[in-house]
Amino acid sequence: MNARAASRSRSTSETQIDVSVLVDGTGQYDVETGVGFFDHMLEQLARHSGMDIKVRAKGDLHIDDHHTVEDVGIALGLALNEALGDRAGITRYGSADLPMDEAFSRAAIDVSGRPFLVWRLAFNAAKIGTFDTELVQEFFQAFAMNARITLHVEGVYGENNHHIAESAFKAVARALGVAVALDSRASGRIPSTKGVL
Repeated sequence: MNARAASRSRSTSETQIDVSVLVDGTGQYDVETGVGFFDHMLEQLARHSGMDIKVRAKGDLHIDDHHTVEDVGIALGLALNEALGDRAGITRYGSADLPMDEAFSRAAIDVSGRPFLVWRLAFNAAKIGTFDTELVQEFFQAFAMNARITLHVEGVYGENNHHIAESAFKAVARALGVAVALDSRASGRIPSTKGVL
């Protein structure tokens, strides 16, 4: 079987992004975006999905973190979509309930080829340190659209905003790891009665 891996670059007047994804990895990460909290979240995405992820990003952080976070989401999504190819043999669906201390989040994924994000997660503060909490949704919006996945994320409850964000990233990671795993019963078939995803 060919390695399910891809690298993508994105260069704009606002950011320079280089990413690589190895789907059948061991959860290794090498992440440098210049945004400390975001790096921490991307590390969770790698470790708990089992995918190896490398990210190098330089962005206009003198303005804010928005362009960097969104463009990393775009590039990672594109790389994952490419790495999955025609999606033959994958499990396709995955879901996870994820507690982190007082916070509880859940995520469900369909690696469908039809991009969609349902976001039902709220924060009780505008920032986690210097990181804008609204950028968590921005990242997953960009990631889901470009990975061509259907992604539902729900924050069931929580008080600490760091915990809320981290439980969401870990829930998505766990669900994603299940969804992209190869299904031994599928015999390499496309997991759809349509024959394509």
